[in-house]
Amino acid sequence: MRHPQRALRFFAMLVILAIAAAAGYYLYKSISEVDEGPGRKDAFTSCMKHCRRSTTETAAAQSCQQACQRDLDACDRQR
Repeated sequence: MRHPQRALRFFAMLVILAIAAAAGYYLYKSISEVDEGPGRKDAFTSCMKHCRRSTTETAAAQSCQQACQRDLDACDRQR
């Protein structure tokens, strides 16, 4: 009768160890990740939205969109 209890305790210990390992992994990932702020694509999308909302003339809108594209290209070159 003691043998099944021992096996159950062993299985419970393995489950607890697996949960602890997963928690440790996610804690490590959250601590070790460097926050880079908004991504390049997010910044580009935001810039393009700003261009569409703030400019009414076609030439000004194109100029603003080209500036957004130049910023994105410059960011890509830095990486």
